Amino acid sequence: MAGIKNIAKIFVTRRSEWSIGIYIGESPFDLVSPDTIINPVLTAQDVTDIPAYFVADPFMVRENDIWYMFFEVLNGIQNKGVIGLATSTDAYKWNYQQIILDEPFHLSYPYVFKVENDYYLIPETAEASSIRLYKAINFPTQWSYVKDLLAQGDFVDSSVFKYNDLWWLLTATSEARNTLRLYYSQHLMDTWIEHPKSPVIQENKRIARPAGRVIEFDNKIIRYTQDCEQIYGYQVRAFEITELTTTNYLEQEVKHNPIIQASGMGWNQIGMHHIDAHQIDKKKWVACVDGKRYRLVFDPRFHS
Repeated sequence: MAGIKNIAKIFVTRRSEWSIGIYIGESPFDLVSPDTIINPVLTAQDVTDIPAYFVADPFMVRENDIWYMFFEVLNGIQNKGVIGLATSTDAYKWNYQQIILDEPFHLSYPYVFKVENDYYLIPETAEASSIRLYKAINFPTQWSYVKDLLAQGDFVDSSVFKYNDLWWLLTATSEARNTLRLYYSQHLMDTWIEHPKSPVIQENKRIARPAGRVIEFDNKIIRYTQDCEQIYGYQVRAFEITELTTTNYLEQEVKHNPIIQASGMGWNQIGMHHIDAHQIDKKKWVACVDGKRYRLVFDPRFHS
């Protein structure tokens, strides 16, 4: 028996694996995994066009009664993130479609949003030392690079939103991803100016790194943040931005925290670090989230 265990230690390794789930609730602070949905709704095994290690960082939009979900797929051969697409008619059951964006550098956190009649995408492109903007030329599968919103920096999980006729951008920086910077612009394509209060969070891995779409709820601006104090990707908190002008920034933690967290078992056993919440009816919200578990796999160094 001891010999079998020793062999297992040589040939088997433990890998953390992200997958994607759907939560629902009466508010963006009160979200749960319902009995009507079998989570996770998307895993690496659903990816059909490349070998995949995991799927994570989901964002979704609804267009002509179809839900489109964009997410990171970690390419199992290149060990590099690319952006995948899945679709749904009810936001509960999802069908994987294809990889829609691949670059020579790592891609993740595909922040998709609509401006007037056009869709835009801001994936994380920290390996390219920039925040790159893409525009759909044939939504949802074809995207064209437009420009760098910011360059010559280490920008992670960048999140944009419009408020009081200005565009705002929150992004994590520093090697430890524990600093949150704020920028603003008159228009999406214009020059971005760093806020005088930026960085608005410094050296705090509990509340700095963005964890999904910035939303408006009850006339309040809500940002989600990764809480990585215990381990990376353990849980997600929410903050209300109480003052946002070109001269000042204030926020306060909401009382419902954490919003989502590791369950201790199953697909989200050891962590949850992302949420994109959408209101679909009065007191009815749906959110795509991700969760992490450990999985035992054969070490590829010993594969024939």
